[in-house]
Amino acid sequence: MPSTTRAPFRAAVLRAVGRSVAPRPATAPRSATPRSTATRVLFALVTGAVALLGVLAAAGPAGAHAALTGSDPAKGSVVRGAPEQVMLDFSEGVAMSDGAIRVLDPRGQRVDTRKVRDTGTAGKVQRAVSLKPGLGKGTYTVAWQAVSADSHPVSGAFTFSVGKPSKTSATVPQQDKDAGGGTVGALYGVGRYAAYAGFVLLIGGAAFVLMCSPRAASSRAVQRLTVTGWTTLAASTLALLLLRGPYTGSGRFADVLDLGALKDVVATKPGAALVSRLLLLAAAALFVSVLFGAYARRGGEEAAQEEAARQRRDLRYGLSVGGTVVAAGLAATWAMAEHASTGIQAGVAMPVDVLHLLAVALWLGGLAALFCLLRWGPAPTGTTVRRFSRLAFTCVTVLAATGLYQSWRQVGSWSALTGTSYGQLLMVKVLLVGVLVSVGWFSRRWTTRLTESPAEASVRRANVPARRSPESDTVRTSARSAPEARDGQKAGTTDPVRAAQLARQRAAADAARERQQREADPQRSGLRRSVLTEAAVAVVLLAVTTALTGTEPGRTEEQVRAATDTARNAPGGPVDVKVPFDTGGPDGKGTAELEIDPGSSGDNSLELRTTGPSGKPVEAPEVKIAFTLPAKDLGPLSVPLKPVEREKGHWKATGLQLPMAGKWKVAITVRTSDIDQVTKTTTATIG
Repeated sequence: MPSTTRAPFRAAVLRAVGRSVAPRPATAPRSATPRSTATRVLFALVTGAVALLGVLAAAGPAGAHAALTGSDPAKGSVVRGAPEQVMLDFSEGVAMSDGAIRVLDPRGQRVDTRKVRDTGTAGKVQRAVSLKPGLGKGTYTVAWQAVSADSHPVSGAFTFSVGKPSKTSATVPQQDKDAGGGTVGALYGVGRYAAYAGFVLLIGGAAFVLMCSPRAASSRAVQRLTVTGWTTLAASTLALLLLRGPYTGSGRFADVLDLGALKDVVATKPGAALVSRLLLLAAAALFVSVLFGAYARRGGEEAAQEEAARQRRDLRYGLSVGGTVVAAGLAATWAMAEHASTGIQAGVAMPVDVLHLLAVALWLGGLAALFCLLRWGPAPTGTTVRRFSRLAFTCVTVLAATGLYQSWRQVGSWSALTGTSYGQLLMVKVLLVGVLVSVGWFSRRWTTRLTESPAEASVRRANVPARRSPESDTVRTSARSAPEARDGQKAGTTDPVRAAQLARQRAAADAARERQQREADPQRSGLRRSVLTEAAVAVVLLAVTTALTGTEPGRTEEQVRAATDTARNAPGGPVDVKVPFDTGGPDGKGTAELEIDPGSSGDNSLELRTTGPSGKPVEAPEVKIAFTLPAKDLGPLSVPLKPVEREKGHWKATGLQLPMAGKWKVAITVRTSDIDQVTKTTTATIG
């Protein structure tokens, strides 16, 4: 057919099926459809989000949540006599079973009684285990494992010495190293992310229908979005419940189906929260079925009837009240088992955390529902978009207020904000929220253009040239079948198969026409692109939020640093100094061994032994010791030594006053005969 007659013929055929099409200029280049462009953008952004999530997961679980802030005996300390027990101090509440604190002697043998006691008073979190009597000298290893009050497994190990340090063959048990890590830890992290995502889609999608667009209840895209959220949240919660035992215990994936461990998990606070979430999801399933069942049906043709409209209002009120209770209950299952439930002001932090989670769900989940309508229809009206815009602004305000409080509570100082992993992740989260708000500002610009009346919108769409799209083939197929349909009607044909085929073709033509009108609407096309960008950023934001919940709060990390610095600067026990000497005379070679106890500033006692090359005591007619602190220009301080009766080569001094901590210079003078004498110097660090 000549090209000059093809366009009028095509227009005539399409008008036969009720579609008006403006001719396309012959020289117009064929560009990519918005659908293909949006798909590529979404794929790139989601791929980047998944890559970021992979990086966060590869970083491994957090080092600690309930951090060890002190112990008795202290880490690395040297005590004079064997202690009766070992006590551990924590920054927040912990759960410890019997045997969770192990004390191993230098040979690696266990010397504790396995019974863990709660010895904390006046709000102090402290656990203790008794030691067996008669412990010898040497270095002891303490290994501990616990579950912090925010549901994360924590563990650690340190050493202390009795008398003096020694070599030790003790090793930390393998399960202490595996808890919270490995394959189980990675799967648990993925499950936590999926739970957050499911909660956002479920609550946000349902709230969007009730608060912004009741007609969206009949949208299959919004229905699939909300049901997907419910399914994801239910599946991830069940997976977390099964993984909880090995996550906080052995770390072995094979223990996932251990019913005994599952029973123990249910008895804990995090386990009870997961079980409560499953029960609330059963109620949420009923809520969703009513929302997209009875409520959606009453939004159809019967809505024009006064009685049906009244029933719809009553149903909407009941769904709003019940949905609020279910949503708050689901959010509380996180608040009661994670960071909000521990630390300072927990009674205020938990309801604030519930508000924070609900605001996130309403904003991001509603954003996903709006994108579904913009992409798959029915196209949202200007009223719908403006309602969501106001809802999003309210959510951002709530997020700013609750986030500011949570940041102060979990960080507490500028140094913790910039110098801890939690603070740095928090700054990334704030940056992402800022990006979301900025993109949302562009969305509001598109929203303000969706204000024309339906008649004006129809005129505008009619004046926009139609775009070629894959759906055009379907329209042309329906157009070609229209004459056949008329011929069939004239002939009185009542073939049900043919009638069903024609109905499907007409439905496809209607859908293609509606989609092409949406694609040709520049306002909704621009809004769809900005909403798509917001949704992609939201995926990354959820990944960072998940990482935050698995990271030690900045306030706690600074407490640990302070405790570590204090332990490092605290007295380390008796100071041992060995100085070889050679006076040059017969039997003039030997070693002077000096022990200063407790090795701290103030009052000390001193013992000195002289031994020969064979290790036997060496008798020296005279031994002198003097202390000097060059940094403070203090000294020399002479020490009068007295020989110990009936012990050859052994001297003692009491009441040695070393007024300051620091690196002291020690001068030891040994005389082995009337003329053979030598002075040797060394240093001793006094705490």
